[in-house]
Amino acid sequence: MTSNALKIWLVDDHQLFRAGFRTLLSRVPNVAVTFEASNGAEYVEHLNADKPDLVFLDISMPELDGMEAAKITVNQYPDVKIIILSMFGEREYYTRLIDMGVSGFLLKSSDFKEVEMAIEAIRQGDCYFSQELLQQMVLKPGDSKQSVDSEISEREKDVLTEICNGASNQEIAERLFISRRTVEKHRANLLLKTGCPNTASLVVFAVKNGLFEIN
Repeated sequence: MTSNALKIWLVDDHQLFRAGFRTLLSRVPNVAVTFEASNGAEYVEHLNADKPDLVFLDISMPELDGMEAAKITVNQYPDVKIIILSMFGEREYYTRLIDMGVSGFLLKSSDFKEVEMAIEAIRQGDCYFSQELLQQMVLKPGDSKQSVDSEISEREKDVLTEICNGASNQEIAERLFISRRTVEKHRANLLLKTGCPNTASLVVFAVKNGLFEIN
């Protein structure tokens, strides 16, 4: 393992899934799977002795589920990034986990290219959402939207679109021909105007309020 390799942990109760996932991750440059756990309790216990850069965390596990394991991680080790692995369609899981501060979601059925995109997003300090999962977060009929559209400038909308597309600050700067510092300022303004605590919440906010259309 090189000194700049991203330390990844796999936490899932299905051994065959972990084995396949680990094999695929071994092909990604500067990535190293340094620990695996079959349940949340085993994961949290090891977390007290060592820390990864990124955890791929299953929601449904015995002894301690992903929801509680994520909560413990965010509260005690906020620098550890979490990508939730999901096969669920219930929106309440996603909303609660986003509020906690996880860095993204992937369906277990996702193409591995999405996994690579998620890893790169984490390297850049951003979040990543499966497009299929974003579709499940769109408001149902009868739900209310927040009226903030008029408060967001056209340039901020451009930046927001790029954020929702998974672009890093540097990529946004290059695409919009502005400085990275300006992008960071726009991102901060967007969080302030929408009341979102983090980038993950901002992405969901944009989808729910019609500020970003999923392809």
